[in-house]
Amino acid sequence: MGEALRVILLVALAAAALTTGALLLAWWMEPVRRMKRALLKSLGAPAEAEAISPAEGRAAGLDFDGAQIAVLWNRGGSGLVYAFEEIEGGEVIVDGHVVARVRRGETRKALDILAPDAEQVVLRLMFNDARHPEFELALWDSAEAVQTSSPGEALRLGRRWLSHLEALLRG
Repeated sequence: MGEALRVILLVALAAAALTTGALLLAWWMEPVRRMKRALLKSLGAPAEAEAISPAEGRAAGLDFDGAQIAVLWNRGGSGLVYAFEEIEGGEVIVDGHVVARVRRGETRKALDILAPDAEQVVLRLMFNDARHPEFELALWDSAEAVQTSSPGEALRLGRRWLSHLEALLRG
């Protein structure tokens, strides 16, 4: 009887250890955490402003102290890091229409709409790079899981990014 109880306890302990290990692995590989780790690795410092689209496997992050911006795709497996001087501008696109824009050498087109029923809100970043001149990231998509929980929150995040970009382009 004692030997059977010991075997049952060892099997239960092994099952608990495997379950705990699987839960920890799932937590570690969760898409948002994975993208944040990839941004940290790319920038060499925590991003001070970030936008993440887990469903697309895309992310962007700004490091003000290092004067750089990282854009990642392929779930953080691929990406580029640009110096602030290489940034040409940015746009917020709602359902295929540019609603706000900041570009080097141009006046800002301010975000002056509310779109509570928007199907998609996209942040487009533009760079002085012939091979990769722009990078798009969904801030809101009614069909996929994204970082924001509503079109209004996505527009606020997009406006914040444009404000950062405008300050960088002027500075």
